[in-house]
Amino acid sequence: MTHAQWEGVSIRYPFAPRDAVGPVDLAIAPGERVLLLGPSGSGKSSLMLALTGLIPSAVPAIVAGTIRLNGALVSSRSPAQWADTVAQYFQNADETLCGMRVGEEIAFALENRGVPAGIIERKIGEVLEGLGLPQEWLARRSAAMSGGERQLVALAAVMAQEAPILVADEPTSHLSPTATRQVHELLANRQGFEGVLVIDHRLDGLIDAIDRVVVLSVEGRVLADMAPGPLFRERGKDLERQGIWRPAFSALDDMLGAVGLASEHPPVCFADVIEQFSAGRGKGAAREAARVVARRFVERRINQTSAGGAIVAALHEATCAPPIGRAVLHDVSLEVRAGEVLGLLGPNGAGKTTLAASLAGVLRLRAGRRFGPMGAIAFQNPEAQLTAGTVREEILRAQADAGRPEADAGAVLERWNFMPLADRHPYELSFGQKRRLALAALDAGDRWPLLIFDEPFSGLDAAGADQVARHIEALKAHGKAIMLITHDMDMAVRLCDRAAVIANGAIAAEGRPIDLLNDPQIIAIAGLARPSFAPVLDWLATVERPLAAWG
Repeated sequence: MTHAQWEGVSIRYPFAPRDAVGPVDLAIAPGERVLLLGPSGSGKSSLMLALTGLIPSAVPAIVAGTIRLNGALVSSRSPAQWADTVAQYFQNADETLCGMRVGEEIAFALENRGVPAGIIERKIGEVLEGLGLPQEWLARRSAAMSGGERQLVALAAVMAQEAPILVADEPTSHLSPTATRQVHELLANRQGFEGVLVIDHRLDGLIDAIDRVVVLSVEGRVLADMAPGPLFRERGKDLERQGIWRPAFSALDDMLGAVGLASEHPPVCFADVIEQFSAGRGKGAAREAARVVARRFVERRINQTSAGGAIVAALHEATCAPPIGRAVLHDVSLEVRAGEVLGLLGPNGAGKTTLAASLAGVLRLRAGRRFGPMGAIAFQNPEAQLTAGTVREEILRAQADAGRPEADAGAVLERWNFMPLADRHPYELSFGQKRRLALAALDAGDRWPLLIFDEPFSGLDAAGADQVARHIEALKAHGKAIMLITHDMDMAVRLCDRAAVIANGAIAAEGRPIDLLNDPQIIAIAGLARPSFAPVLDWLATVERPLAAWG
């Protein structure tokens, strides 16, 4: 018997011209860990919401086909009743949380099922330990926490549910590298959930725990259903062309294959790729060819430019605090220059968003001074910025607010690939599409010398993330000062000229991201990690002198 099964399932939302997804045939067997991949808007989240009947019970839509859980029709029970079978983590953590204290948030699902208080208390402790969360969090209100902290609380509430099946939609999108690693370990734990279906774009570190990868096309149909190793070797380039994520080691495997150095067995992590360099194939001419390929691979992924125009905005000995609550950063001095991308790195709840809003002039300082013009912020949650009735109106409103009503909205829609969706309501878009729309509206205004991007890659497909990265590079080339808040270490080393690391209420370090992320002490205090391709750097260090290009 399968745990979960979609048979010929199609989903169409009201007034939509076509199905959002389907027809899809998909099954999760007991013990399986299945990864669901696809471009933004391919229907991944819709399939997950339909699994327990939230579509169509809570989200109106026409659902064709059959969905079963443990052999029973999903329609035979309400979504609430299926909570004993499926623990569901939503892409937006706020859809899970109620604004209560953390202990109450975690206990809520268990209380609804009548679990005795003593067992609930024990379960809360186990979940906190499993996710590495401090006991002090129990008394904090989730509504006052950072986006990443709320995501961890939502995950804790889902983990505590004790359902045998977990479906998780982008569970690591706002998490620090350390927290991401812990979540991946929990997903991989065969002693935990009996079946797992996960959507995630942070693939390196996850793939070796996945049994199958199901790929949806942009039309919402199954493009592939394979084990991860063969999939990324045989179909990796095809996935990339369609804007679908693939792990970085897969790109290196492709490059090695092009020069006849592919390993016999498809890799599922960088360690598998590197292992062949140390084996028989890694000697003589083959070793030199591998070195050249590896060098080219990393050079493409590390910012090689220098930056440094005039100072656009700066803080001097600043004390920064959110609108309500205590100060979270003290004695902060930081500047960002024209034509520079400044990364802001640190653990969840460190105060990165508060610091960025203070630098932009959106939040008042409790002490210290700020210099420079106001800046614009693309918020972590794009829904906080979307207020118009259609995608086109969102762009037109941004242009009008900037005093540019005559500007060509069509050009912006084309540049951001929104022309086919121009007449859709923003809230009908996928989460990744909403994020791109918020960034497109910021682009349409084109009036700010300082731009702050708060987790701009979260929830994006590969094509969308690359588009945003190229847009950031273009803004830098035009002299904009840019601050990039990110937990994606690969993007940090690719895009940022400098980075500031926030930890323990202060700036712990500044420098080139690739240098900072090679410092074990900085990584430890700030919950960071080396970039995914660090094993390639380490291997190169054993076969050639360190290259100035990556420190």
